[in-house]
Parts: sequence; structure tokens; C-alpha cells
Amino acid sequence: MVEPKVFTVGQINRYIKNLLENDFILNSLLVQGEISNFKAHSSGHWYFTLKDAQGAISCVIFKQDAMQIPFLPENGMKVILYGHVSLYEKTGQYQLYGEFLEPIGMGALQLAFEQMKEKLAAEGLFDADFKREIPAYVGCIAVITSPTGAAVRDIIQIAKRRDPRVKLAVFPTLVQGENAAADIVSSLKLANEWGKADVIILGRGGGSMEDLWAFNEEIVARAIFASEVPVISAVGHETDFTIADFVSDLRAPTPSAAAELATEPLEGIKADLSELTDRLDRDVQAVLTTSKRRLDFLKERPVLKRPLEGIRRTQIYLEEKERLLLRETLRKLEKDRQKLAAAEAGLQAVSPFSIMQRGYALLMDAKGKPVTTAEAAAVGQAVQVRLKDGILQAEVTGKAVFAHGEKETIL
Repeated sequence: MVEPKVFTVGQINRYIKNLLENDFILNSLLVQGEISNFKAHSSGHWYFTLKDAQGAISCVIFKQDAMQIPFLPENGMKVILYGHVSLYEKTGQYQLYGEFLEPIGMGALQLAFEQMKEKLAAEGLFDADFKREIPAYVGCIAVITSPTGAAVRDIIQIAKRRDPRVKLAVFPTLVQGENAAADIVSSLKLANEWGKADVIILGRGGGSMEDLWAFNEEIVARAIFASEVPVISAVGHETDFTIADFVSDLRAPTPSAAAELATEPLEGIKADLSELTDRLDRDVQAVLTTSKRRLDFLKERPVLKRPLEGIRRTQIYLEEKERLLLRETLRKLEKDRQKLAAAEAGLQAVSPFSIMQRGYALLMDAKGKPVTTAEAAAVGQAVQVRLKDGILQAEVTGKAVFAHGEKETIL
């Protein structure tokens, strides 16, 4: 009896995977459906479900393929996926491995353009408040474009024809292809670091949306926004619009139009200078006329015609004030002298020295302090007797203190 072969789970999954990958239809197919459960993993891979009314299937697009898709998938978006069906052996789940996505109803590039436009507009990169003003008179223009295209020749020819004095510095730049966006950013940075240009013209000739795509890249938009030098975009034809047009300080419909917008005709500059010169002459003449009239008016004033007369009047006024001041000072001094004499008389009347003139004396202790009562003196104490004509040194040999009502007696 033949024993049945026993397979492992891994063998079964590997067998089914080989069947799926070797199937003629499942090996390369286009699948239409609606995206749901979309997730952009930090690794760069995209995971989502593609569904319709009859069913759903898990899908994955790996990083290297996702980087080639210009737009970001969103839930609810109807797309056509190109890829193949295979099995993830660890879980036994089959899924679609996508290599490219195409939105239904709108091209991939157009969708990517609309998404980028909406994103940058929400951040304010298109706001008029951030637009730098293009100088009225430009002395030097930095031209960022391909050095071999027709655009650079048109810009140089028209700018020089309008104003032969203007200087142009061409920054050779890739404007199409995989590395074009990075090269445009590098040229914008270099033009700003150079610092001699008054304005930058960034552009190229016409082409398909694919040809102009470098000017829709996010890094280019942010480099234009960060430029300290005003930027005029001149990408493609009048009907072509790029993200660079919206973020630039001024959009020109063509490179030739950009050269016209950046320059003023020399004849016009000369006419403006002539008008400014005439206006300056008129303004100066008006100032001179006004100043002359004012000078004539000042010359007629008496202070200028008879300057000594005013000085004399002032001198008389000061002399009169001086006399009044002297008179008032003397009157005040006399009044104060009289007050002082009256005060002296009053002090003299109550002064002990005046009393001494009538034969009285002032008794003081050794330190010159008055002794006013017998009780305050001590027997044997040295005292001084002040008379009207001098001082006597004495000693208390005895004392008597009168009681209340006692008559005065002589010791």
C-alpha cells in the first residue's frame, strides 16, 4: 500500500505562489477598482485595498515603484493598476503587486499637479502678500534656463533691444529630465548668493506636460519662494501653467514676454528722466521764488532796517528798571534798619547789663552759670560777681534762705 505524501504549509504556499506567478494572465495584468484603506508606510511602501461591487483584493506597491508615481493615491480614488498577482507565503494571502497606477478620468501628472497646487496654496506660497515687487529700473538680469534653447536667445535679444545698457547673466540649467528640478534649485541658490542681479527670469520654451514637469516639483516651488531676488517665471507658451508660475513674483506668458516685463525701453527711461529733470527744475525754481519773497519781507522789517533803534529802546527800558530796582532796594533796607533798631531797643531794655548800669550785679558760679537763688548756692562755693565795669571773684561764707512770708533780713 502506497502511503500518501504529506506536505508542509510552506510547501503548499510556495506551490501556489509558483502557480500564480507562472499564470499567463495573472503574471501581467491591468486591474480597475476603487482605492480604500490606503497607507503610505514609513519605509516608502504603499499598502491599500482595491475594490469594486463584486469584491476586494489587497495591494502593495513597493518603494522603488511608488517613487515613479507622480501623485499620491487617496481613498475613494478610482484607478487602473498595472502589476501581477502573487502570494505572500508567511500569511498565505494572495495580493496584487502593483508597478504603476493611473487615475481614471484624469492623467497621473494632472492629478499630481492639482494635489501639489492645493498643498502649496494651503501653506500660503501663492499669497500676494509674499510677492516681491519687480524693480522699475533693472540693471542686471539673471537668466536661469538652458543655454542652448531658443528661450535664452529670445530673452537676450529682446532685453538688449529694449535697453542696451542692461546686463544679463545666464546660469546654464537643465530644464527637462530627471535631474532638472535639482539643477533649477541649485541655479536659484547660486543666483541669490551672487547677489548682483535685480531680477531672475526662470523659464524655458514650450513642451508637453512631461517636458515641463520639473517646474511643478515641490523643491523648485520652495526654492522660488525662498529667493531674496524677485523671480519672473516664463515657462512654455501662454496656455501652459506650472506650479512655478503660481509661486513666482510675476508670471510671464512666454520667455520673450518675461524680457519685456523685466526691462523698460531706453527711450521711455530717457523720457522719464527728462520729465523728472523738468519737475525738479520747477520745484527748485518755486523754492527759490518763495525764499526770495520771504527774504524781501524780512529785509523790510524795522529790526533789520534800523537795528540800533531797537537796541536803544531796550537800553532805555533796562536803565529804567535799574533805577526802580535801586530805589526799591534802598527803601527796603531803610525799613529793615528801622525794624532792627526797634528790636535792639527792646533787647536793651530787658538786658541784665542795662540793669547793672543802675547798680545791680549778676551772681554766677565758677563756670559762668547764673546763680538765681540762695538755695542753689553752697557755703564755701567760689562765685563771680558781674558788675557794670568788671567781674569780682568771691566766696560764699554764709547764706540764709527765706521761708514763706519771712521778711528779708541782712546777714
